[in-house]
Amino acid sequence: MKNFLFIIIFALSILSNDVFAEKTIVFDFTEEEFKTLKVKKIKGETTWTLGANENGNFIKAEAQGKGSGLGKEIKINLLKTPFINITWKVERDLPGIIENNKKGHDYAARVFVIKKTGSTPLSNRAINYVFSSNNDVGKNWPSPYTKKSIDFVLSSTKNNLNNWVTVKANVKEHFMKFHDIDVTEISGIAIMTDTDNSKLNAVSYYQDIYFSAK
Repeated sequence: MKNFLFIIIFALSILSNDVFAEKTIVFDFTEEEFKTLKVKKIKGETTWTLGANENGNFIKAEAQGKGSGLGKEIKINLLKTPFINITWKVERDLPGIIENNKKGHDYAARVFVIKKTGSTPLSNRAINYVFSSNNDVGKNWPSPYTKKSIDFVLSSTKNNLNNWVTVKANVKEHFMKFHDIDVTEISGIAIMTDTDNSKLNAVSYYQDIYFSAK
């Protein structure tokens, strides 16, 4: 009888975890997925290399005076999973640039969260979560190219250069705060490492990007 009760309790605990631990994985960083990702070139193309460590798959990005992004269209229900979680590392950063003007608008690592709000790409709204080389965590500003994209510093090499860092942000709250729109579902995610404005060299890594309930 005791064994039976233990099995029932154990089974219920597993079911409970599956029901309440909402999680939506964005990237697998596999060869199969890599072939399906959309490439957005700004100037030249970032070099992307797949790899793995004890924590799973990752993608390495290297940019030398170039800039391109990798993205996918994916619908994320922000009512269920409003938090984006990112594990990333910057091995070589971009010191000395002014990131909130056009000449210095480069990041060794960034993750775009995009919401389609019209019929053309120019009408989209975005939160651009960045691994800054020069600013403190929490700093934010509109992109010097468009006010429809907000740069938000989630990590900084001022205190985390060449270290794996895991960060989290409430995307739903940020769209309301910075764009004044109540977003219940996002339309796409992209990663980008770019140095096309500064002409410097950057090396970074992305791993384990997903959305969660809390």
